[in-house]
Amino acid sequence: MIPQVENRAAAQGAERVLTGRDDPLAAYDYQLPPELIAQRPARRRVQARMMVLPRGGGLAHQKVAWLTRWLEAGDLLVMNDTRVVPARLKAKKPTGGAVELLLLQPAQPLERGDDGSELHRVLTRNLGSLAPGTPLLLEGEPRAWAELVERGERGRAVVRFGRPALELAAQLGQTPLPPYIKRPAGPNPQDARRYQTVYAAKDGAVAAPTAGLHLSPELLGALRRRGVETAWITLHVGYGTFAEPSPEDLAAGRLHPEWVEVKDEVVQAIERTRSRGGRVIAVGTTTMRALEWRAGGKGGLTPGRGWCDLLISEGHRFKVAHGLLTNFHLPRTTLLMLVAALAGRRRVLEAYAEAVKRGYRFYSFGDAMLII
Repeated sequence: MIPQVENRAAAQGAERVLTGRDDPLAAYDYQLPPELIAQRPARRRVQARMMVLPRGGGLAHQKVAWLTRWLEAGDLLVMNDTRVVPARLKAKKPTGGAVELLLLQPAQPLERGDDGSELHRVLTRNLGSLAPGTPLLLEGEPRAWAELVERGERGRAVVRFGRPALELAAQLGQTPLPPYIKRPAGPNPQDARRYQTVYAAKDGAVAAPTAGLHLSPELLGALRRRGVETAWITLHVGYGTFAEPSPEDLAAGRLHPEWVEVKDEVVQAIERTRSRGGRVIAVGTTTMRALEWRAGGKGGLTPGRGWCDLLISEGHRFKVAHGLLTNFHLPRTTLLMLVAALAGRRRVLEAYAEAVKRGYRFYSFGDAMLII
C-alpha cells in the first residue's frame, strides 16, 4: 500500500506541474526571440500589422489601417483616454549622488498637505542607505524639494513632494518607457509623443494603454464616417502592469489596483449599441477590465469610479464587449491571461506562435491583434 500511495502522490505532483496548478502563469509562457521585441513604433501608427482572430476560427493577416474592414455601422469602439505622465523624476541626495524617482500613481496622492505638498508612492533607483527624513533636491528647479518618508521593499518608497506631483512631472519629468525597451541611445524626444494615444486627455498613467497607440485621427475619422461610434473610459495604467503578480494575488483573483472611471455616457452608448444589435469592441485590456469591473451579474453596466483590482482569467464570462483590439503581450502575464480568457488559451498561444514565425513585432511598440 505504501508504494501505491507514493506513486499516486508522485503522479499528482507531476499533474500539478503539467497543468500549472503550482505555477498558474506557467500555462501562459512562450518563447520569443529578443529581436522581435519592438524598440520603436511603426513609422506611421496605422501601418502596424494586425492579426485578426475572427469568430468561428482561423486567422487573417492585416494592417491596423484596414480596421474599417472589420468594424461595421452600429458598432461601438470603447477606448481608454488616460494620458501618460512624464513621471520619472531625477533628484540629488545631500551628498550630491543621483537618485531616480518614478511616481507610481501621480494623479492619486496618498495625502495632500495644507502647504501644497503631496505624499506619493514611488519606485526608486540608487537610493542607497538613505534614511527616512532625508531631503532630496529635484533636478531642474532649485526650489523643488522632496523628502524621503518611508522605505519599502524592492526599491519602493513613500516620498513627500513640496508641490503637486502632476505639476512637478509636467515641468521636470521624463516619459517612463517599459523596462524591455533598451536602446543604446536611451529615450528620445519622440517618445513623449509616440508613447501616447492621440486621444489621451486625463493625466494619471505611468504606462500607455498600448493598443490605442495604433489609432490615428484619420483612422478614427474613417470609422466614424462608416457609422462606428466611439466612447471613452479612464483607467490610469500603473507600473505594476509590468510586474509578475504574486501567487497570493493570483490565488485571491486580484491585481494591482488601478484607478478607473466609467461615466454615464459610456453606459448609455453601450446600451444604444446593444439595442440596435451592434458590437462593443474594447481597445486594450485596460478598457476591457474597466468595463467588466462595472458590469453586473447579467451584464448590466453601471457608471462609477474607484480602484479596480479585477483579475480576468480563464472561466471569466465576459458581460460587455464582443471583441478586443490588443497588442502582443509578455509571457507569464495577467494581460495574456485576459486575452486567453476571451479567445481560448490554445488558440491564442497558437496565434502567438504564428506571429513569431511571421516576424510580428511584440509588446508596447509592436503590432496588434483583433479578436472578434
